Amino acid sequence: MLSPILFSVAADSYEWAVREIRAEFGREVRIERVSGDLGRVAGPPVAELAAACDAGRIIFVRHLTTEVASFEELPPDYELADLVLGELPDYPKALAVQAWTDGSGTGGSYYHRLHDALADRGVTVTRSGQEVVISCFAGRRGILLGVNRLEHSLSDWPGGRMRLARSDDRVSRSEFKLEEAIATFGLELPAGGKAVDLGASPGGWTRILRLHGQEVWSVDPGALDPRLRGDRRIHHAATTAGRFFAENRVRFDVVVNDMRMDQVMSARMMVDAAAHLRRGGLAVVTLKGGGKNPLDGARRGMDVLRQEYAVLHARQLHHNRNEITVVARHE
Repeated sequence: MLSPILFSVAADSYEWAVREIRAEFGREVRIERVSGDLGRVAGPPVAELAAACDAGRIIFVRHLTTEVASFEELPPDYELADLVLGELPDYPKALAVQAWTDGSGTGGSYYHRLHDALADRGVTVTRSGQEVVISCFAGRRGILLGVNRLEHSLSDWPGGRMRLARSDDRVSRSEFKLEEAIATFGLELPAGGKAVDLGASPGGWTRILRLHGQEVWSVDPGALDPRLRGDRRIHHAATTAGRFFAENRVRFDVVVNDMRMDQVMSARMMVDAAAHLRRGGLAVVTLKGGGKNPLDGARRGMDVLRQEYAVLHARQLHHNRNEITVVARHE
């Protein structure tokens, strides 16, 4: 019998994640809510669940781990190490440990308990970057322990809660959304590529694209942050996307869109942009949730995108709030 899988979500997206899992694996799968942003599902293999999430068929799940134990409190270190290492076929040299809580805490004390227990056995413990991930969730009803391969975890952060460092150079909070998408999906932007940022003002996504070596056309009637104006590889087109594309002669490698508009309208704008994108070019767009049924709205937007793109990934990332980030390739 397969072990149950713990899956994390945004608290207000739990019902949509359940609906997606049942649509993918059937209504007979057993699903229960563990806490506000954590659920448990019994039935599908973790590799199949992860593949459905990675392909964008399940978009509201952020992190996965296979549950191996539950406690009222963590056992002594030697028992904890025995339990974790007993779940692994080969004695590992290194493991990643991700710990989080259902409150405002960081889970740091649980990380250190696991770190010390495993370090005593000669295992190097880090917070990320290892092939096998130990997940520890501490909730009001107890502590859950999970073991999973990184490739099936969806995120290298505890519960998918990516924490990005704030910088004095940051132009807007929206930068975190593009940074998280690039890191989570392992996106590789072409060296020296040309990118167009639709609805760019004040320039957060433009700044991230420049950090990744892109020459950027920033399209927005609004102004860019003054710190971006001296960059000769940023071209501000103070106009609408429609007018820009009517006059544009540049062929782009990347197009991004974080505009506040209906999912279908955003998707249609990306379809228009496809005519100016190289074959195989990359598209990143946030489809704004809103409404009573954000799942169906996101699906409608993705159906429009498929007129010109192959959808590679779609997920409600930690920094999305009520949005879905979609990554697609121009066909």
